[in-house]
Amino acid sequence: MAVVKSTLPEPARKVTGEALQDTLVDLLGLSLIGKQAHWNIVGPRFRSIHLQLDEVVDTARAYADTVAERSAALGLPPDGRPKTIAAEFGLPGPEQGWVRDTDVVQVMVEALEAAIGRLRERIAATDEPDPVTQDLLIAITADLEKQRWMFEAENFPSEK
Repeated sequence: MAVVKSTLPEPARKVTGEALQDTLVDLLGLSLIGKQAHWNIVGPRFRSIHLQLDEVVDTARAYADTVAERSAALGLPPDGRPKTIAAEFGLPGPEQGWVRDTDVVQVMVEALEAAIGRLRERIAATDEPDPVTQDLLIAITADLEKQRWMFEAENFPSEK
């Protein structure tokens, strides 16, 4: 049953729908990673990183809403149910328990980097089928790249 009719032809709708759903999963998962780290961070840079994590969570949640609404506008019901996120989420995250501030920074750099890489694939995939969705994905990527840069700068010089 289609409640909302799509303005895209079926092949474009399929590609766009997959890109939007996968992005929704990544963003909701990223917000959970950020909150888990936010609650469990310890170390001398606790406060600044604690607050920076909230910025990532707010960004991810706001974009998740925009992505879900874009999907709905195209006649594709978004799926942000916990069981869907748990089954499909694949970004790295922190271990359970207290996490040292330097480790939180590294986890966030890795999670953001993975999300950005996946977004870039979706940007390429939506170029022809739906430039409007592509534009949204580009905006999300720009904001996540900014967050990644800010976290990466926290651990300079690199401990690797």
